[in-house]
Amino acid sequence: MIDLNLPNKITLLRIFLIPLLLVFLISPSLWSCLLAAIVFGFAAATDWLDGHLARVTNQVTLLGKLLDPVADKLLVVAALVPLVELDRVSAWVVVVIVGREFAVSGLRMIASSQGIHIASGATGKYKMGAEITAILLLILDFNFLFHFLGQVAIYAAMVMAIVSGVDYFVQFWNKLDPAKLEGV
Repeated sequence: MIDLNLPNKITLLRIFLIPLLLVFLISPSLWSCLLAAIVFGFAAATDWLDGHLARVTNQVTLLGKLLDPVADKLLVVAALVPLVELDRVSAWVVVVIVGREFAVSGLRMIASSQGIHIASGATGKYKMGAEITAILLLILDFNFLFHFLGQVAIYAAMVMAIVSGVDYFVQFWNKLDPAKLEGV
């Protein structure tokens, strides 16, 4: 039976907000951009809220552990791809950020199959914070200041994505038993 406790429902809400974000993000008006920023900001805040509630109320579930990172990645990708189309972020930057997400997700699956747990580090949390900040600024790209700050933040997020990705791989290799790697 799937446990749809409150933290898991909040995680699902984040996923269900993505189509609304896209509708506002691809609309050309100033009001649509403001609404997209509000929807994105609210959805991003649910990332903190669901995890906090799950830990505080002792409702951490396998579903939540699986769904939360998927919801995070969907939200970030759903925001970044239209921002490329709107010419607010370079496609290669998005490819680096999204590529890191695929690489880390793949690594975590391999690690899990080997009984290795790789905890989220501080750099990953900083990366997510930088991505959220950058995306909000890029959605609100109304003038030079927002544009400049958004560009600085997205490049900072990209660097943090690379650093945190390397950190995941180092943790994996340090915990890896080479004898278990055969057949992977």
